[in-house]
Amino acid sequence: MKLFKKFPDSIVIIMAIMLGFVLLTWIVPAGEFNRAEVAGRQVIVAGSYHKVEPAPQGIGDFFMGPIRGFISAAQIIGFVFLVGGAFNILTRTGAVDAGLRDIIKLSERKPGYKKWIIPLIITLFSLAGATFGMCEEVLVFVLITIPLSLALGYDSIVGLSISFVGAGVGFAGAFINPFTIGVAQGIAELAPASGMGYRLIVWGIVTIIAIVYIMRYARRVEKDKTISPMYEIDGERDISHLDDEEGEGFTTRHKLVLFILAAALALLVIGVSSWHWYIDEISALFIAMGVAAAIVGKLDLEGAVEAFKDGARDMITAALVIGLAKGLIVIAEDGRIIDTILNGIAAASEGLPQAITVEIMFIFQTFLNFFVPSGSGQAALTMPIMAPLSDLLGISRQTAVLAFQFGDGLINMIIPTSGVTMGILAVAKVPYNVWIKWFTPLLLILIVACMLLLLPPLFLFSW
Repeated sequence: MKLFKKFPDSIVIIMAIMLGFVLLTWIVPAGEFNRAEVAGRQVIVAGSYHKVEPAPQGIGDFFMGPIRGFISAAQIIGFVFLVGGAFNILTRTGAVDAGLRDIIKLSERKPGYKKWIIPLIITLFSLAGATFGMCEEVLVFVLITIPLSLALGYDSIVGLSISFVGAGVGFAGAFINPFTIGVAQGIAELAPASGMGYRLIVWGIVTIIAIVYIMRYARRVEKDKTISPMYEIDGERDISHLDDEEGEGFTTRHKLVLFILAAALALLVIGVSSWHWYIDEISALFIAMGVAAAIVGKLDLEGAVEAFKDGARDMITAALVIGLAKGLIVIAEDGRIIDTILNGIAAASEGLPQAITVEIMFIFQTFLNFFVPSGSGQAALTMPIMAPLSDLLGISRQTAVLAFQFGDGLINMIIPTSGVTMGILAVAKVPYNVWIKWFTPLLLILIVACMLLLLPPLFLFSW
C-alpha cells in the first residue's frame, strides 16, 4: 500500500497535465487550418494552415479549465450518472449475481470450461469495439467483469481488462466501427466498409495478442494471488454475495431480468450501427432497461429509487475525472496549438521512404491522440491532410486510415487525457500507476504488432 500512498491521485495527475498544457500555449505558436463542412462535419482544408493571433492561457484559464471541462463533457457526465443508476437497479434485483454464480458453478463442475470463459468474453467485447465502437459503455460492464474475475480466482485487473482491454483492442483493430473507420473512410473518399478482408485479419491478431497476455497474467494470479498489485485492495472488495448458496437460486425472474439486459444490448448494437444512436439514445435505453428490470424483478418504487441513487453515487469519482480530463482539451483548443502540432508533424513526414512514412503517420496519430482522444474528432482533424499526403507518397488511402485507427485506438487505453479511460479506472478502483505498470508491456507489444501490420499493404498487396 505504500506505493499507492506515494503516487498521486488521478485528479492530481490531470491537474498537473493541465498546467503543462497552459505552459505549452506559451511555447507552441498559435495557428489554424481553414475548415469546411463535409457531410455534416467540420473538416480542415489541406494546405490552408496559417498563423493566428497567439492565445496563451493564463492562471485564470488554468483554474477555469475544470468547469469548462465539465461544461464540455456535460453529456457524457450525465450519461455516467444515469447509466450507473439504471444498471444498479438491475443489479439490485439479484439477477446479475445469480447469473455469475451459475457461471462459477459451471467452472467448478467442469474445470476444463473455465479456461475458455475469459477468452470468450474478451472476444465478445472486442467484437463490440470493432463493430459499433463500444467505449463509454465499458463503464457499466466493469461492474460485472470485476466480480466475475474475483470469483473465478483472478484479480480486479483481469476483470477490468476483460471488458476495457477487450473493447479497446477491438476499437483499435476495428473492421466496421462507424465512429472511426466510417468517418475516416468517408473523409478519405473511400467506399464504406471497404478493405474489410485485411481489417478482419488485423482485428483477429490484436484480439489474440490481448487474450494471450491477459490469460498468462490470470494464470499467474490464480496460482499466487499475492503477486497481484491489487492484492490488498481486492481483499477489501466484498463478493461474499457470490458465494451465498441460500435463497432462490437462478430463478425464472432472474432469467427474465437478464433477458431484458440482453435485449437492451442487442438494441444498443443495432441503434449505434444502423440508427446513428449516441449518448442521448443510449442513456434513454438504459433508463428504460432499469425501469423494466425493476418491474420484472419486483422492486418496489422506493427500492428502485434508492438503487438508482446508490448507483449514481458510485459514479461520482468517475464523473469528476471525466470532467477534469476534458478540461485539458479545452485549454489546448483555446490556446490554438493543436493545428500547429498537426501541421508540423505532417510536414516532417514528406520526402521519406514509404515504409518509414507510414510508421510516422501511425506515431503522429498516436501523439495527436493525447490532445484529441475522440476517434471521430481526430479523423475529421487529420484525414483531410493524411489522405492527400498518402496520394503524394504512393501510399493507399486505406493504409492511411489503418494508421489513423491504430494511433487513435491503442493509446486511448492509457492516456490521462481520455476521460473515459480515467473514469473506468476510477469505477474499477484501479490506481493509475498500477494500470500503467501492468498495461505498458501489452501496449508495446500491440504497437510493434500494428507497425508490422502496416507494412503488408505497402509490399504484398494493394487495397
